[in-house]
Amino acid sequence: MTPSNFVLFYVKSPLESAVFYEKLLGVKPVEQSPGFAMFVMPGGFKLGLWLASEVAPVTNGHVGGAEIMFDCPSDDEVNSVHDDWAAKGASILQKPEMMDFGYTFTATDPDGHRLRVYRRADEPV
Repeated sequence: MTPSNFVLFYVKSPLESAVFYEKLLGVKPVEQSPGFAMFVMPGGFKLGLWLASEVAPVTNGHVGGAEIMFDCPSDDEVNSVHDDWAAKGASILQKPEMMDFGYTFTATDPDGHRLRVYRRADEPV
């Protein structure tokens, strides 16, 4: 068995969430229907958006209990992504700041899923 490079978010509206992620990530969904949308990022990472009311088996999952991490090579890029995402309507939970693991900020999508952008502390500034 091999771990998949694929995350599913349960959302209220895959079509509305797809519009949000297309703006944020700068890529179009490779698959889209009223109940599901999927994005494939450069490098192969896949993000699926599944209509929460159709998830089987039914889930009582806690939104915001996990994060998708996005790597950046520099603090300047972290700042640039922060400014870009804020301008595109992402809700910013944490402005860019240095933490033990690196320079980071945290945003959420319309359903409250957490998105963390960071530059690892052991990477050159």
